[in-house]
Amino acid sequence: MIDQSFLAEKIQAGIPDAKVEAIDTVGDAQHWRVIVISAQFEGLGRLARHRMVLDTLADVMGDGKPIHAVEIKPFAPAELG
Repeated sequence: MIDQSFLAEKIQAGIPDAKVEAIDTVGDAQHWRVIVISAQFEGLGRLARHRMVLDTLADVMGDGKPIHAVEIKPFAPAELG
């Protein structure tokens, strides 16, 4: 089953320095919001950041897979003050 820890571990496997907060937005473990903070996002545009996160979830997201939707909030540490 997909839970907060599983999502954090999946994202951190591909973005090792990431700090991840995962929120089940509907309560069905299929719709998520993830806040991802990583130094690897420095200098990257929003689309590149989203792709990095989506790449880490490719095997669990999509038609017939456990995750239906993910809202991604990616930040570089410096953007958080």
